[in-house]
Order: sequence, then structure tokens, then C-alpha cells
Amino acid sequence: MELSKTSPSRRKKPNLSMAQIINMSMGFLGIQMAFGLQNGNASRILANFGADVHELSWFWLVAPITGLIVQPIIGHMGDNTWSPLGRRKPYFLIGAVLCAIGLVMLPNAASVTQMMAASVLLLAVIFLAMMDAAINVAMEPFRALVGDMLPKHQGTIGFSVQTILIGIGAVIGSKLPNWLTKWGVSNSAPKGFVADNVIFAFYIGAAVLILSILYTIFTTKEYSPEEFASFEGGKEVEQKSKFSDIFKDFKNAPSQMKKLGIVQFFSWFALFTMWVFTTSALATHHFGLSPDDTHSAEFNKAGDLTGSLFGSYNLYAIFFAFALTPIAKFIGKKQTHALALACGGLGLISMYFIKDINSLWISMVGLGFAWASILAMPYAMLIDSIPQKKMGVYMGIFNFFIVIPQIINGIFGGPIVSKVFGSYAIDYVVVGGVCMLLGAVLTLIFVKSEHDSPKEIEEEIQQVHF
Repeated sequence: MELSKTSPSRRKKPNLSMAQIINMSMGFLGIQMAFGLQNGNASRILANFGADVHELSWFWLVAPITGLIVQPIIGHMGDNTWSPLGRRKPYFLIGAVLCAIGLVMLPNAASVTQMMAASVLLLAVIFLAMMDAAINVAMEPFRALVGDMLPKHQGTIGFSVQTILIGIGAVIGSKLPNWLTKWGVSNSAPKGFVADNVIFAFYIGAAVLILSILYTIFTTKEYSPEEFASFEGGKEVEQKSKFSDIFKDFKNAPSQMKKLGIVQFFSWFALFTMWVFTTSALATHHFGLSPDDTHSAEFNKAGDLTGSLFGSYNLYAIFFAFALTPIAKFIGKKQTHALALACGGLGLISMYFIKDINSLWISMVGLGFAWASILAMPYAMLIDSIPQKKMGVYMGIFNFFIVIPQIINGIFGGPIVSKVFGSYAIDYVVVGGVCMLLGAVLTLIFVKSEHDSPKEIEEEIQQVHF
């Protein structure tokens, strides 16, 4: 990878080929496969272990709380890491190994409990926390890596490629238990245990995670401190900063980040609602089960359907990811994001009105558009305002606006479903749809229009080559 020779005092980052962009983001496929397995099956696993519907959101608090703590710390450490392996890659590897262990252990918590005489739900939450912390350790550096490696005009395509790989991984992870059922693996288990199709899917996810992370590590060479210094006009990139600087960085966060954070709040409140309560919503609203039925064959069918639907919206997100840059060329980045969020909100609300489970794919189309944009457009609108030497920590701080709404939802979502909606979760899914619609409106009101002209966006498309 050669530096472009524009000036002896300041050099521009070279454009990367599509193959290079794919290589550096391949590990995201494995991370998202693990995330897809968790999203589609964690509520089902916890219910199998005896959790009630109003408790599910409390157990899901593990994920955003670990993200709130881990991502800024990992971002800060990555900004100040210069190892023979690279700046971000050591964290990929550590996160992948820990997450793989969590994937193997979580669905087997009941078996481990028998050996340790411990509470199965407590052990499951510990393994879930381990997975979530590890996913955050591995995930945050991938976002920062795009800012490290790509010139800013390639940012939208860089994050769009990540979205495509995220979609592929999530489709496989979400649909894998259902595929295994069709291939003859049992999707039922004795009370208090997890079905074999889920267990084997988690094993496969652990293997794919490790292999995809290793692929990125071996095919991507990060820039050295000297190369980063050349991109800064000869000024050395700061290699050491105090841990307490994270709080100063948060206080001095760019205005664009804060405005995007407001939009992120409503977007991720809606997503958390969908991930936590879809299985229960389908079981009660579409399969006609009572809220306290968490073990029957019909409940497990609802669980399989949840995974399949989540796989579908991730599949649609892949196709929409290809379209994000061309759409932004014509209507602008923030307008594209607002349109996508509106489609996602309508998709969630439509789940209430579509009673035929074979037609629920229609709801997933809108969610696929929203998911593709949520994973790409906010970051593409953000990186222009982030200083290079603070790329990691600011990507971690931006995660605050993702996890805080999930924590709030996790605390209050279960009691609302139980006390307000009589434990019928479909009504709360509709609330999530309304929140996503609000996110679309706030995007248009608060977010500053991007500086890229249609001509610059067209150049961005043309400058990516194989």
C-alpha cells in the first residue's frame, strides 16, 4: 500500500480497492453472525431457562451496559496502541476468542449448572455478558479502522461494505437454527434446556467468528505511526493520552455527533424493542399462545420464525446497502437516512396488522432498509467531524447514543409490557415503530446537511476499484 505523492509535508491517504475494503471488514461477518445468533435466540434461551416475558428486557440490559463501558475504553486504548500486529487488530483477536467461548457456553448453561450447582439464569446472564463484552471489544475497532484506513471521500462506501458483510453474517446467524431444523436437527428439548438446533448453530457461529477475524488480521496491514504523521502534515500523531481524557473528549464531542446522537436514541430504542420482544409478540399475537407459554412446541416455532424474520431483514439490508450511495447522490445523506428510518418504523407497526405469518416478510423489507442505513449513514455523516488521532475514542463515545436508549428500554420495557399491555408484547413493538418514525423526523430537523456534492459522491463511487 503506497502513499500518494502529493506533497512532502502532507500526504493524502490513498484510495483503497474494493478488495482491500472487503478484506479489512471481513471480520465483521463473523461478529455479526454471533450478534445475529444472540439477537434471534437470547430471549428464547432465557425463556427456556425459566425467564418470564417481563424479565426479558432486564436480562438484555447486559448488552448495552457492557457496550457503554467497553467501547470507549477500547477506542481509547486502540488510539494509543502501536504494536507489531497493528493498532486495532489486537482487539479483534482478543474479542473473537472471548466471544467464541461465550457462544459455546451460553446455550449449554443448563448442563454447566448441573456440574456447578449454580442458578441457570445467573450463569446464562454471565455467559451473555461475556459474549456482549467480547463483541464490543471486537466491534468498535472495525468502525475505527474505516476512519484509519480510508480517505474521507470513501467513508460511505467503506461503511456500506461493512453493512453488506454485517448483513451476510446476520442472515446466516439468524436463519441457521431454522436451517438446521430442516436438515433434521431437533428444535425441541426437555424443560429447562436448549434445543440442539440452537446449540449447534452457536458452535458453528464460534468457528466462523474466529476464521473471519483471522482473515482480516492476515490480509490487512494497518498504517504505522509515521504514515499517520505524514497524513497530518508531518505532525506526529499523539500516541499517549490519559484515561481521564475520555471524559474531556465526551465534553468536547463535535456538534454533528450530538445531533446524530438524538436520532440514534430513537432508532436504537426501536431496535432493542424488536430484538427483545418479537418472539413473545409472535407467540401471543400470531400463534395465539398465552404470555406464560415459554416451552411448548408452538413457542419454539415462534422462536424459529423470529430468527428467520431477523435473517430476512438482514438479507434485505444487503441489497439496500448497495443502493445507499446512489440514493445519497440524488437526495443527500440525511434525507436517505430519514427515508430509511421511516420505512423501518412502518415495518414495525405493520407487524400488528399483518396476521398471516407468511406475509410478515413485508414488514422486514422496511426494517432491512432502516438497518442498512443505521449501520452506515450516521457514521458516514460523522467521520468528517472527527479528528484522526481521536477516531477510536469518538467512535466509542458515539456508541453511548446507541446503548443508553437500550438501557432505558431494558429497565422500563418489561414493566410496560407487563403492566400496560397485559404481557402482550405486540403493542410495545408498535411503540418501537413510532420511535423509529420520530427518528426519521428528527434527522431532517437536527442533522446538518453533508458537505458532499453529488459530483463528489459520484467520484466516491468511481474511485473504488477492484
